[in-house]
Amino acid sequence: MKTVNLKEKLALFSSHWDPHVLADYNKNEVMVVKFQGAYSFHKHEDTDDFFYVLEGEMFMDIEGEASHLVKAGELFIVPKGVSHRPRAEHEVKVLLIEPKGEPNSGNSNREASLKPRI
Repeated sequence: MKTVNLKEKLALFSSHWDPHVLADYNKNEVMVVKFQGAYSFHKHEDTDDFFYVLEGEMFMDIEGEASHLVKAGELFIVPKGVSHRPRAEHEVKVLLIEPKGEPNSGNSNREASLKPRI
């Protein structure tokens, strides 16, 4: 058991769309990521997608719906099977929780990131 300082961990990397694993929680990985710009629309057939904004703000685009603004201190959960695209006009820092082995790219043609542990 140990304390994990999110600010310190986020300072260890500058890349975007590159989630880094901080800890394991049951059968899930707890990660942090930085991003700016738009990801590809995609969906996860077997799992919900969890986003908690630590710093900045992002939009969650859901196909067929208006975009959802998600600010620091807010979370957004995309239900499994729903096509979505996170995006941010300026760099945003986000906490993610996903089942171990779940590719962040979902069903898109985008290559999944390797998810290094920090």
